[in-house]
Amino acid sequence: MSKSKKATSASSSCPVTRGEVDLEWYAQRDEVWRELGLAAPARRALVNAGLLTIKDLRKFPRLELVSLHGMGPKALALLNEILDA
Repeated sequence: MSKSKKATSASSSCPVTRGEVDLEWYAQRDEVWRELGLAAPARRALVNAGLLTIKDLRKFPRLELVSLHGMGPKALALLNEILDA
């Protein structure tokens, strides 16, 4: 790894980049969201909110989805499609 890449990782404010997040823990819980093609930050946001299934998602207030850290416009569009189906 180059020095500049190490410096970026070390100075990053992102806990994932700094290696502070157990990605395996999320991989054991985000299968539904991975299969739908959601990006990793959106999958982690859903898992952190306790949303592990589409049934869980249907019970969650839509307006709160927007406020989840890691939830981007593409993920929101996909989740809204699911909720509207």
